[in-house]
Amino acid sequence: MVSLTNKEVQARANKQSNRSRHEYWRKLALGSLLPVLLVIVWEVAGRQGLLNPLLLPTPSTIITEFIYLWQHGQLLMHLQISIWRALAGFLIGGGLGLLFGVLVGFSYKTQQLLDPTFQMLRMLPHLAVAPLFILWFGFDETSKLLLIAKGSFFPLYVNIFLGIRSLDAKLFEVAKVLQFKKWDLLTKLIIPSALPHIFLGIRLSLGIAWVGLVVAEMMGSSEGIGFLINDARSMSIVATVFAGIIIFAILGKLTDALVLSIERKSLRWHNNFTGR
Repeated sequence: MVSLTNKEVQARANKQSNRSRHEYWRKLALGSLLPVLLVIVWEVAGRQGLLNPLLLPTPSTIITEFIYLWQHGQLLMHLQISIWRALAGFLIGGGLGLLFGVLVGFSYKTQQLLDPTFQMLRMLPHLAVAPLFILWFGFDETSKLLLIAKGSFFPLYVNIFLGIRSLDAKLFEVAKVLQFKKWDLLTKLIIPSALPHIFLGIRLSLGIAWVGLVVAEMMGSSEGIGFLINDARSMSIVATVFAGIIIFAILGKLTDALVLSIERKSLRWHNNFTGR
């Protein structure tokens, strides 16, 4: 067996690091190609007078409006409030979704008791429930957090339930032979095996949390990015509306990328098809 020197090991590590870095930038450039082309076409068409600036302002106008809102402190204030609401609502709804997903997935009797009701509630749209929440809890933070939590609950609940029920029955037979206790069965078998479904549920829950936030802030709020969009709409300031929409898109993409990064590091052992 040929042993490697420290320099050779370091050289291989550097080569692998450079390859990973090159692959990262290649993927970033490829993923940015279509949005950049769309923005360029949009800007050129606007400057050529092909678009109505009152309905579809150019990207440069939207950026100018974004800078104006940031410099005057409005954007940062509304942004902080929206992030807090989305995070709090996601933690409430996602936490309950995780808990009930495990309970229902682990017990057939619990599934018979709870799952039909959860599936019925899952079909209720945000816009139908929002007025009811406002009537019950008013325009304060409670109604907004519950609306966001309602949307965040079901993706995690469904995916964890499916993740547990899709496990190979032979694994439970092995755990029975090894005399696993329920806690060991949950922490050493069920959750690790269901991690791909759990991460998928988290990503979907975060996405719906942002949707719920928009609905909550546009229907009854005096603060937040949703309120900023609704207020700009009432005054026909289209550039501000676009700025708010782009902020939601960026926040959604950043949170999804963060979860995806954690997922890739946590599931290095999991082999899956990456496309051709």
